[in-house]
Amino acid sequence: MIPRYSRPDMVAIWSPETKFRIWYEIEAHACDAQADLGVIPRENAEAVWKARDVEFDVARIDEIEAVTKHDVIAFLTHLAEIIGSDEARFVHQGMTSSDVLDTTFNVQLVRAADILIADLEGLLAALKRRAYEHKNTVRIGRSHGIHAEPTTMGLTFARFYAEMDRNLSRMRDARAEIATGAISGAVGTFANIDPAVEEHVCEKMGLVPEPISTQVIPRDRHAAFFATLGVIASSIENIAIEIRHMQRTEVLEAEEFFSKGQKGSSAMPHKRNPVLTENLTGLARLVRMAVVPAMENVALWHERDISHSSVERNIGPDTTITLDFALVRLTGVIDKLVVYPENMLANMNKFRGLVMSQRVLLALTQAGVSREDAYRLVQRNAMKVWEQGKDFKEELLNDPEVTAALGPDEIEEKFDLGYHTKHVDTIFERVFHD
Repeated sequence: MIPRYSRPDMVAIWSPETKFRIWYEIEAHACDAQADLGVIPRENAEAVWKARDVEFDVARIDEIEAVTKHDVIAFLTHLAEIIGSDEARFVHQGMTSSDVLDTTFNVQLVRAADILIADLEGLLAALKRRAYEHKNTVRIGRSHGIHAEPTTMGLTFARFYAEMDRNLSRMRDARAEIATGAISGAVGTFANIDPAVEEHVCEKMGLVPEPISTQVIPRDRHAAFFATLGVIASSIENIAIEIRHMQRTEVLEAEEFFSKGQKGSSAMPHKRNPVLTENLTGLARLVRMAVVPAMENVALWHERDISHSSVERNIGPDTTITLDFALVRLTGVIDKLVVYPENMLANMNKFRGLVMSQRVLLALTQAGVSREDAYRLVQRNAMKVWEQGKDFKEELLNDPEVTAALGPDEIEEKFDLGYHTKHVDTIFERVFHD
């Protein structure tokens, strides 16, 4: 991923230096286990740890790979150059390249998941704070982009909190599912290596042994992992779209923080654009782009082919780096989002009481009017608001068919905003478990 959309801690997980360090640790722990079993001499296992504090020469490994055309062999050759050929002769004993590659990939995904989990927790804290801040800030709810009935800005933040809380659970589940390792040999039968080696390596690397592998760890695990990242990205876009709508000039119920010295347009000095949330919409597309290839990686030939390899070398870093950046950016947007309660009320009242139509409809039916007639009466008066700019309550009060069923005080009462917010506390208790 390009530096513009990257954060250093996540980038570091995918650096060649980190990758080779994990490869080394897997090989060294495997040697320890082999020595415990009496398969290799103890002194050879101990010799491998001479490279414990060595920085592996990435350029040298690349130079060797240019000849061998095999990355793991290139690394093992370089390791032998460091610790000595004789000392290194039992390294990789009974193992196959995928034992190293797959276990490493899962270690990296687990570490990436830990960062993403922390990101989600930070976002949830911001959403919860803003939800309580605007718990009773009334705004109009919209369906199909059209005014529906009153809600609150706090409920808007709360529903995003609930969605991201589900995503946190999904991310934790995805981390658990991907946290497996395999040191099982050429086709996963342990023919040339004892299962105890796998158990030892996995314990040391913070993984659990894959119950049954072939030459690779089953890719349905990875499909589930990247699908989870895709769902989280879609939730990011869900929030971003709402903010982008609220920032539209004719709406302006909220907007991204506009910092001192910030410029919105090279041509129009007045512009204040929702650039961060538009960016988040684009980043969400990039993360979701990995989901289908990850699904297609599940189907491999027999015990292994490498059709998944090139895909994972790209989507592993790109999706986790992008999602990490996006989650942190969204947290900043939520933290600093400027909310305009007065504009929310003005927008809601733009059509002069029209949003209370359902209350009047229900009151008419409770007063003995058939639903069909009640709907006709309410819609008849509502259309005058749409088409002629009339006041909805006044039209109802002047409609003899309506007043035959409802008195003036009953009609007046149907325009009380508090009616629509009376269960906000109940919803908050459900969402935040306070």
